[in-house]
Amino acid sequence: MDKISVLVVDDSALMRNLISRIINGLPNAFVSGKAMNGKMALDRVHSLKPDIVILDLEMPVMTGIEFMRERKKQKLDVPVVVLSSLARKGAEITMECLELGASDFLLKPSGSESHDIEVVADSLAEMIFSYGAAHALLKGKKIPLFDPTSIQRYSSAPIEILKTRVAPISPALAKPLTTKAAVVPIREPGPIEIIVWGISTGGPNALRKVFAQLSSKIQQPMLVVQHMPAGFTKEFANSLNNICSLEVKEASDGDLLKPGRILIAPGNKHIILERKSLATIVRLSDEPVRNGHRPSVDVLFASVAKEYKNRALGIIMTGMGRDGAEELAELRKQGSRTLGQDEKSSIVYGMPKAAWDLGGVQKQISLDDVAQVVNELVIEHA
Repeated sequence: MDKISVLVVDDSALMRNLISRIINGLPNAFVSGKAMNGKMALDRVHSLKPDIVILDLEMPVMTGIEFMRERKKQKLDVPVVVLSSLARKGAEITMECLELGASDFLLKPSGSESHDIEVVADSLAEMIFSYGAAHALLKGKKIPLFDPTSIQRYSSAPIEILKTRVAPISPALAKPLTTKAAVVPIREPGPIEIIVWGISTGGPNALRKVFAQLSSKIQQPMLVVQHMPAGFTKEFANSLNNICSLEVKEASDGDLLKPGRILIAPGNKHIILERKSLATIVRLSDEPVRNGHRPSVDVLFASVAKEYKNRALGIIMTGMGRDGAEELAELRKQGSRTLGQDEKSSIVYGMPKAAWDLGGVQKQISLDDVAQVVNELVIEHA
């Protein structure tokens, strides 16, 4: 079997070594090279042909953004994950990198003794085994399969546990189920009054693609849980608002659900609904993480199932783990309509697969078809 090759780009020798130790400690991945700036990284992309690049933003000679611009100019297809402390205060720069073709981003640990090193290690492993593995397979490498429904983030998990979460499994265990659990709705579906989305790894670019194609005629309010660190969701919402015909904003506590407006759950806050006689109100919660996440898709879907029963449309898309699967099945049981992204178009077929296996997904669709299917469904069943 082959391993996923990783190029680490950072001007700090300490950070290059720290990130490299994490990667080399993972099964089926290794650091094939290091670079201290974007210019050196471009040279090594051509010579080493890595499966994935982990990229700092603030560097001398050539910055991360300049690297991304040159990558686009040269039409390089190697996936890039942005890793930088600058991203903590520069969410706008991070979103620009996504627009330039970066696959995803995560926060750089603040030091080798930092508690958040475990969180970064978890996220880094997830992205390497998602974007890097996919690129390696396209190049003809033989990468061991792993179960994306079993991997979740736990901020207190020791790095050694990561190895068990990304350990390869047999092809037989990884094979998608041919049948799914049966969920029998307790009532017929009603009109669609609200649309809810759950998405994780691969989500930023997937949502950019879908939201750019949503119809301006949609009148139902929408709520989105995208697993993303605190401090980034506001700028992410702004970037979506620039390409979507509907209004997109980061949700605030007390926001009213309004026709045709899309609210993005803030990082590190659960989002739930409170129905009153004249309006439905968004509430933000600091309750404990669920499925390793806050915000959690399951928390949102459970709230919608309680308040809207058979009058919602639930959509689950690409992502590692099982967040959203259980409560999407509950939404389906209540009579709501549900959709799931298919395996072929998912960066990680984890969350959609778990939801499908539990019987929560009525229909699986390709990312290319999501916007059209949603447009038709919600307009027909308004």
